[in-house]
Amino acid sequence: MITRVDLRHFKCFEALKLPLQRLTLLSGLNASGKSSVLQALVLLHQTIREHEWAQRLLLNGPALRLGAVRDVIDHVSGGRDLSLALEDGDAGAVAWDLVGDQSAMSLSIRKVQVRGRNEAVWRPGEPHALHQLLPEPVASSTEGRSLARRLRGMTWLAAERLGPRDIYVLDSPELPLVGEGGESAASLLYSGGDERVAIPLLVEGAPPTLLRQVEARMGEFFPGFEMDLTAVPRANAVTLGVRTSRHTDFHRPGHTGFGITQVLPIVVATLAAKPDDLVLIENPEVHLHPAGQSRMGVFLAEVAHAGVQVLVESHSDHVLNGIRRAVKQGRISPDAAALYFFRPRHEADASRVAQVESPSIDNDGNITDWPPGFFDQFDQDMSYLAGWG
Repeated sequence: MITRVDLRHFKCFEALKLPLQRLTLLSGLNASGKSSVLQALVLLHQTIREHEWAQRLLLNGPALRLGAVRDVIDHVSGGRDLSLALEDGDAGAVAWDLVGDQSAMSLSIRKVQVRGRNEAVWRPGEPHALHQLLPEPVASSTEGRSLARRLRGMTWLAAERLGPRDIYVLDSPELPLVGEGGESAASLLYSGGDERVAIPLLVEGAPPTLLRQVEARMGEFFPGFEMDLTAVPRANAVTLGVRTSRHTDFHRPGHTGFGITQVLPIVVATLAAKPDDLVLIENPEVHLHPAGQSRMGVFLAEVAHAGVQVLVESHSDHVLNGIRRAVKQGRISPDAAALYFFRPRHEADASRVAQVESPSIDNDGNITDWPPGFFDQFDQDMSYLAGWG
């Protein structure tokens, strides 16, 4: 499990040290840095997938396009360099120092330092190579292979996900990912539908296969949900039929409610994940009724409790309350759930408060040290309507 992310001069952060848990919720105002934390991990994932022996960090690729170096360097205190670092339960601490001209589309790796069971330092010109962004002696170790596998196989579901489609293209089953827009969820279900889901996540009464467990879990969000995947003759594609009542036929996704195609990739990705896999999800609440948003918080807590590491960026107080319910119900330990509230840097500097705060949660789901602006808009609106504010 990745236990901490450190960023220096990356986008809006002069310096950030962010501990992670099995379930980590990133919340806060717009343009305050939540997505930047996820993007730092996606850059590592993208580079490893595209260039196994890379000595540069790719800012632009099939998963994420961030532009030039000037777009990712902190304009207040940065110049030409930045650093990303991870603490990992297996590999120890790994730090990448990076440098690049303002107009460059990638960053040169100036130094990689690994501390822990396998100590190593790499600089350009070293006799050993970088393999999957790790010095070769570390990359070939059990711990290094574990970290590289976790980063390479990481799932990232972006805020802008694919809407309903009549046909879904089939991808190679050797890369079992749903895609950053969820565009490959149907493909993964079609090729891996017979894979077994982890026992802690099984819904009783449904077969233990991925296809049927996804169907059962979707039924918790959309009662009566059933689906049908059918191959298109002489084409590498499938159609997805959906219904929420056995009294109707299967319909095209566009006729069944937008929320279904937004939730399906989340359910597929998390149920297909293995223990210690890393799943990043932006705005899981999109197009969901408040009750469904709360259910999403509970579901993601259950996934994390089963051993998958989940990072969530959300603006939904219902998702937060679902996590709180899961803690109170014993579905996840409060120590395994981390909550963060981000402020825009200029507001934090002006108010002389931390840019990122971490409210804690107890065994009953209560939150201590509730920062101003942390999912408190409902209370503010009610106070105003009651004439108290």
